[in-house]
Amino acid sequence: MHFGESFNISLTSILTNKLRSALTLLGIIIGVMTIIAMQSLITGMRNSVLNESSVLGSNVFQVQKFPAVGGGDWQKYRNRKNLTVEEANIIRQKVPTVENVGAEVWEFGREIRYKDKKTLPIIVVAGGTPEFFENNSYEMGDGRFITNQDVDYGRRVAVIGVEIVNRLFPYEDPMGKDIKVEGERFEVIGVFAKMGSIFGNSRDDRVVIPITRFEKIYGKRRSINITIKAKSAELYQTAIDQTIGVLRTARKVPPGKENDFEIRTNEQFMEFFDNLTKSVKIVAIVIASISLIVAGVGIMNIMLVSVTERTREIGIRKSIGAKKSDILWQFMIEAIILSEIGGLIGIFIGLGIGFLVKSLTPVPSAVPVWTVIIGLLFCSFVGIVFGVYPASKAAKLNPITALRYE
Repeated sequence: MHFGESFNISLTSILTNKLRSALTLLGIIIGVMTIIAMQSLITGMRNSVLNESSVLGSNVFQVQKFPAVGGGDWQKYRNRKNLTVEEANIIRQKVPTVENVGAEVWEFGREIRYKDKKTLPIIVVAGGTPEFFENNSYEMGDGRFITNQDVDYGRRVAVIGVEIVNRLFPYEDPMGKDIKVEGERFEVIGVFAKMGSIFGNSRDDRVVIPITRFEKIYGKRRSINITIKAKSAELYQTAIDQTIGVLRTARKVPPGKENDFEIRTNEQFMEFFDNLTKSVKIVAIVIASISLIVAGVGIMNIMLVSVTERTREIGIRKSIGAKKSDILWQFMIEAIILSEIGGLIGIFIGLGIGFLVKSLTPVPSAVPVWTVIIGLLFCSFVGIVFGVYPASKAAKLNPITALRYE
């Protein structure tokens, strides 16, 4: 019997018993849907975390007072000495493997005004040095970045994001206009290129001013972040080690005691996220495995019922020359087709859930192709494993006994 003929017979048998087939497919649909939906959401979030962590430019790491990820004794971290602009200058002078050392400090939830217009109180105000922009992978859409002269003289100049432009300057060019930050006038000297959102948090709603002017507005009694770019990828780890040594000396950390500052790298975010989602993946795999096993048992039972119902048909085929292998493959193909139909439905539902979540929430989704391929292969595996017993039972039927079956 040719494969095409076996395929048609198997498909006809499945379609003839639609309700029974649908109930059998339910477990496979749930299992594959769970894998696809969870993996698409986790992959999408991982890509976003990768993009977020990669806002630190290539070969860039950051020194900060508090850990970037994970928990811990926050009281201990709070009692640490603040990082200062002076320490950023020490790193710039004494670490030979770095080429860019920037200082930055942040204030969240501020309101920006222009004439009679104002933003919502959600704007991020940052104070930075010229290195801030390159080290954080900011691109200029129009105008210029802050310069050393702007920092030295504490000039009232600002670079703003496109959301602020859309809110305050919907019908005019913002360049050269004066906005108000905490009641002080700042000349707009640049507009960032559009950067988009991460987890629903916009990166286009920020204002960057010289760090010296920032400290005059908000005070110096806060810790800064220091972004540091190594001269090359090969010197990256060396730059981190040298920076730690220089900072420990500058901050008078005794030998043997832990650092009183944190090093943030892009890799830390990915490691943290992968560890965070590991348990979610395990739960998803367990749920999917249970569903697929239940579905496999269902397929085996339904195939055994099918063998019983078609015993006389099997006897007729054997009597006119069908081999054991023909009967075996006919029922094996039927089990595999049944599994694959359930797998395809599960894939489409899983994809639909991922896209629905993406469209209704800030949570992104992305479907890796390998997940779909593995899902289909696993469905075939389930069909083969749980279909082999009914198929072999059908193949072993005695044609005379089968013909007598009522």
